[in-house]
Formats: sequence, structure tokens, C-alpha cells
Amino acid sequence: MKSFFAISFFFLVIIQLKAQNIKVLNSLTKEPVFGVAIYNVDKSKSTVTNFLGEASLSAFSNTEIIYFKHLSHILKEITKAQLGQLNRVYLVSNTEGLDEIVISASKFEQNKRDIPQKIININAESIQFANPQTSADVLEGTGQVYVQKSQLGGGSPMIRGFSTNRLLITVDGVRMNNAIFRGGNLQNVISIDPFSIQNTEVTLGSGSVIYGSDAIGGVMSFYTQQPQTSLTDSLFFKANTIVRYATASNEKTGHIDFNLGYKEWAFLTNISYNDFGDLRMGAHGPNDYLRPEYVSITNAGDVMVENNNPLVQKTTGYQQLSLMQKVHYKPENNLSFDLGLFYTTTSDYARYDRLIRYRNTTLRSAEWNYGPQNWFMSNLQITKLSSHSNFYDKIKATIAYQNFQESRMDRDFQSSIRNIRDEAVDAYSFNLDFEKNLALKTELFYGVEYLYNKVMSHGEEENISTNTIIPTVSRYPNGSSWQSAAAYSSIKYKPNLKFVFQSGLRFNYIVSNADFTENNQYLNLPFNTAKTEASALTGTAGIRWSPNPVLQWKLNASSAFRAPNIDDIGKVFDSEPGSVVVPNNNLKSEYAYGGELGLKLNFNEKFILDVSSYYTYLDNALVRRDFTLNGESQIMYDGELSNVQAIQNASKAWIYGFEMGFKLPITNQLNLTSQYSVVGGTEEEDGIEMPVRHAAPNFGNTHLVFTHNHLKLDAFAVYNNELSFLQLAPSEIEKDYIYAKDVNGNPYSPSWYTLNFRGQYQVSKSTTITASLENITDQRYKTYSSGIAAAGRNFILSLKYSL
Repeated sequence: MKSFFAISFFFLVIIQLKAQNIKVLNSLTKEPVFGVAIYNVDKSKSTVTNFLGEASLSAFSNTEIIYFKHLSHILKEITKAQLGQLNRVYLVSNTEGLDEIVISASKFEQNKRDIPQKIININAESIQFANPQTSADVLEGTGQVYVQKSQLGGGSPMIRGFSTNRLLITVDGVRMNNAIFRGGNLQNVISIDPFSIQNTEVTLGSGSVIYGSDAIGGVMSFYTQQPQTSLTDSLFFKANTIVRYATASNEKTGHIDFNLGYKEWAFLTNISYNDFGDLRMGAHGPNDYLRPEYVSITNAGDVMVENNNPLVQKTTGYQQLSLMQKVHYKPENNLSFDLGLFYTTTSDYARYDRLIRYRNTTLRSAEWNYGPQNWFMSNLQITKLSSHSNFYDKIKATIAYQNFQESRMDRDFQSSIRNIRDEAVDAYSFNLDFEKNLALKTELFYGVEYLYNKVMSHGEEENISTNTIIPTVSRYPNGSSWQSAAAYSSIKYKPNLKFVFQSGLRFNYIVSNADFTENNQYLNLPFNTAKTEASALTGTAGIRWSPNPVLQWKLNASSAFRAPNIDDIGKVFDSEPGSVVVPNNNLKSEYAYGGELGLKLNFNEKFILDVSSYYTYLDNALVRRDFTLNGESQIMYDGELSNVQAIQNASKAWIYGFEMGFKLPITNQLNLTSQYSVVGGTEEEDGIEMPVRHAAPNFGNTHLVFTHNHLKLDAFAVYNNELSFLQLAPSEIEKDYIYAKDVNGNPYSPSWYTLNFRGQYQVSKSTTITASLENITDQRYKTYSSGIAAAGRNFILSLKYSL
């Protein structure tokens, strides 16, 4: 009997203790938050959560307000009475957290405060709240990355006056840029599924020391979700389903992911499907953007048809399927293996800016489609920790294979000839990265890299009347290759908490080989092969100085380069109506030299101001200019007499800018934030100065965010200045069909703004609703250089259910 009472008393104590315990979790990841300070108003009672996110609230009364504070999360207040029987508190991540970790600066984890460059961090919670259509929209939402769109299935980022192949994209540390990344607008970033992203880091400015060629204007690093193992002997299972609908494009999206976790093994599967209809533009804005008519393809031939609703941009809809499978294996505490498999495919989608061109009074093209954009990547990463090696504390080996497939199909109005060009790239990469603490205050990062790209390219002419196909000139020399080998090192010296110095060097050697034998039967080039070799030594040096808790200075200087790739050397394509780009085997690397000065003022978290200015000089710039082929300035291409152009080292440019952002916590629940970017620059050729093509107009956003318990609301404005006719680059003026017309009939990019509202409510532990009303005043606008008008008034509704 005594034993019975003793056991009963023991269980009662355990039950009572359980009732007094609280578990603090991240509201998005549902992971425990360690080190949360829990206290009352006068701080006479306090406790801290343990590694499991647990703490006892037994000292607190039911009615007093309890505060939950953590450096990387938003302050939360609640009473025990409000908690009721619920033993969980969810904290919302705070991206201004002092201990925010970034990986992109060295490929290993570092405190963001130590990095002398400006890095934007976007976490999964922010992405879920923003409800982006594509990963390009994820970047645009930062207010510091400008996005151009030629079609609905597009999104070409611009960062600090640079774009396309002068920016680098990585996924889980693997370089996405390949040998045919072009200077024209790119949409490869949409292959990255926003639902799979755990964190995105955007480095503003050069990243050449760590990433090599192309990382001139910035690096966009996407890190996808990681499988989670079980902390017990039982299976750890977690799953999420998301459905979303948007009115402007009649979007229907579905997503599911699930995690299976064991002690040493973990598996994560993600599946997403998007179905976008034709995009509706706003009702109020330039009439130049309207779609009054389009081409209908009938059995009787091509017919011009009046659009019964000129606000609907006909034939812009498309579908996309994204798959991700991850496997994590950790046989020992100091050794882990991570395998990632990615596959994304789209339907055919129209290049809208080419479908709105006119030839005299009729539309020029009956068809202009990109074929399916397919991307596959397999990525194996092995990470080893060691406390005994003289060479490293952590070593990471990454082996990856990627396959890119894209195609173009175009046919003129009432023509029987359809031009088809298919491209594919096999991209192999190997990276070996090391981290070593040389002393208490000094840390060394170093590594080696090898890349190999193989390009396949074919051209065909299809006669749709006779159903016959004949070969024609391909876009790239078939079988060409691009290789890169590099070694880099970076050192961080941190003598105290106030000062950090970082510096690095990288040596890169790049070889491109192209064989034009197949294309010479159509082009008659004065050469059959082309080989370019380039070597580059780039460096960076920067400091972060925080003389007091209020003030933080950042100063950084760097050099960067971009070596010619197969797109530069061997491309053949119609750059604009009446012009054709031909190969050029006499190219050198372009180099950039720049500096950045940043200042951050933090007045005890009551007001935070972050400003930075930068300057970049680009030398030997690779640009498209008029050219001659065998002494001729014009040749026949796709049945049309066209001016000859080629990529050339024919320019230099000076780009400068200023960025400012602030955060004002009005109350514990209400925050005002704003971001504004100013970009300018000039390009010089033969002594003549002109505007830089990818210098975006001044742009920014302002957000008023309210957060309380399970509710988050955001009222925000997005705005964009005008670029007048005189501020447009010559290559943009040539594309006058995508622009509005000023009072003199010249193309220009008008200013615009949108007013928006979004909200998120966590109905229960398992159910979250997110709703947005974008462009409330139904403005009709285009982001600079875009061929397609942006969405008009758009209602987006998303439902997430978690297990």
C-alpha cells in the first residue's frame, strides 16, 4: 500500500510539473527556441528556456503579463490565463536579430554582424507571409532587388545596376549560372520553388572571391529546407499542405511536403504545382500597355482577333511542376551526408513582349513561345568536423550535376515557317571548402572549385503547311564546352567585439571551346573553331567597426570579373527586329572594381537606420554592338535582311547608388519599416556617354506591420520613379513597343505606385490562413524594361494545414 501511495504521489508531482511547464517554439518551423528570457513587468520573476525550449511558469500568477524575449524573435506578451491549457508559446522570427547567421559570405556559417558587405536575409516565415508567385517575387519583395519580366513566366533580377549574367544564383551552395547565361533577360530563377526555400541570402555587391566569374553585381543564394531527424527512437513525422488562389491570373496552386525522421536518417519530399491563367493588368494607367488584339491560329490560318477585354494579356498563362527530394544521413556527430534532388518543368509559355510587336498595321508574330524550361539537379554534400586536424575544423565536399533544357519557337504572322531552336547544358561541379580557427581571434576559410559545362544546341525550320522539317543555324555551336578551375582563401580577424577585418583572394582560370563547323554552312564565318582562355586574380578587403552599441560602420573594397562564356562567343539570335547577333572569337574578360560604405544606427531597438552607398567601375564591358561579317554589315537571317551585331569588349561603365532603410517600433506589436534605393550610372563608348541599361529607376517600399499572438497584418506601399526618354539606354529605346509614350511620342518608363494589404492568422496549431489584396487602386504599370504589365487588383488566398 505504501508503495502504491508513493507511486501515486510521484505521478501527481510529474503531472503538476508538466502543467507548470511551457514550451517555446518558432511559429513557422515549430522548432524549440533556446535561451528565451521569460519575465514579468518589473522583472522580479524570470526564467530562461532550456535546449528543448522548455521553462516553468510556476512562479507567475494567472493574471500578470508575462514577456517572452529572444534576440532573433519578436517580443511577445501573454498571461497564463490566456494560455489556458495550451502549453506552447509561438514566437515570430525577427530578421533584425543580432545573432542572425549567414552562409553565403564564406560558404560556412558566420554572424551577419561580422560581414563587411550588405547581405539581405529572407527566411521561410517571411516568404510564407508574402505569398510569392515565384522566387523572382521573393527577391522583389525585399525592396532592394528590382525585377524585370518579359512574360508571366519570368523574372530577371537587377541588383545595383547589374543584371542577368553579371549576377550569380546558387542553390544550396551550387552555382546555377551556366555557359549560356546571357546578357539579355533571364528567367532561370523561377525554376526554384518558393515553397522549398528555408532561407535566401542576397549579397549586394561583388562576390567573386567566393563564387568566381559572373558575381559582379551580387549573389542570390537560395538554401532549401533540410530533413529533420528524430530526437527519440520513434519516427518523427511532419507534413504540410498548402492551397492558393489568386484572381489576377486565375492562379491555382497546390503544395505538399512531408518529413520522415529516424535517429540517423531523414527524408524530405516537396511537391508543388502552379496553374496560371492569362494575367489581367490594372484599369488605370497608360493606354499603350493595353492588349487590343491578338493572333488566333485557326484551321484557315492566322487571324487578327479583337480582344474583348484589352486588360487581359492574352496567351500569358502557363503551368509549372516542382519536385524536391532530400536525404540526410548522420552516422556520427561529426559526419553527415546530404543528398538533394530537384526537378522543375514548365509548359510552353509565350514570350509576351515579342507578341505585342507590330509590323506596319499587323502583329509581327503569330507565335513566339519558350518551350518547357526544365531544370534538374542532383547534389551530394559531405560535411566532416574535426578537432584534431591541423588543416581544418570543418571540411565540406560538394558534388553536383545539373541539366538545363530550354527551347524557342517563333513564326511570323501568316507565315508557314516555324523556327525552332533547342538548347541543353550538362553542368558538373565540384567544391571542396575548409574552415579553420588559426587562433582565438583569427579564422581562415579556403577552398578549390572545378566546373565543366557541355552545350548541345540544334536549329530547325518546320513548314507547317507541308509538315516538313529541315535543319538550320543553331543558337549556339553544338558540342561547345566551358571549364573553370579556381582556388580561394578568406581570412577573418576579430580582435574584439567592436572590430572585424575580413579579406580574401581568388585565382580563376577559365577555358571555352567552340566548334562552328555545323553553323558555318549557314553563316560562312571566317573561323571554324574558337578557344578563349582567361585568368583572373580578384580580391576583397573590408572592416566592420562598432565603436558603441548605437553605431556600426562597414567599409568594403573588392574586384570582380566575368569571363566570356559560350553565349558571348558563339550565339546566333535575333536581338531585335531587323538585327542578328553573330559569333565573335576575339573576346576578353570584363573586370569590375568597387567599394561600399555602410552605416547602421540602432537606438536601443527603438529606431534602426541602415544606409549604404556604393560605386563600381566596369572595364572592358562585354556589350552587344554593330559588327561586320566577312565585310558585310547585313546578312539574311530567318528570311529577313538583318543588321549584323556581336558581343564585344566595347564599353566601360560607372555605376553608383545609395540605399536607405529604417525600422521604427511604434509599440511592441506595431512596426513601421521602409526601404529606398537610388541607382545611377553612365556607360561610355568611343567617347560618347549614355545611360546604363540595367540601372533601375529609384524604387522602394514602406510597411506598417501589426503582430499580436496568432495574427499578423501588413499595410504597405510599393513605389517606383519615372525614367524619361533621355534616361533610357539606346538598347531600351529600340524596344519602344514595350514602353509608354511621352507627350512627344518618345518611349519612357512612367512612375507608379501600389497600395496593398495582407494578413495572416494562425487558426490553430495546424491551420494558417494568409490573404492579400494587392494593387488595391488597380494601377496599370510595368516595372522598368518589362514587356508584360504587372497584375491589376489581385486578391490572393492561401490555406496551410500542418501535421
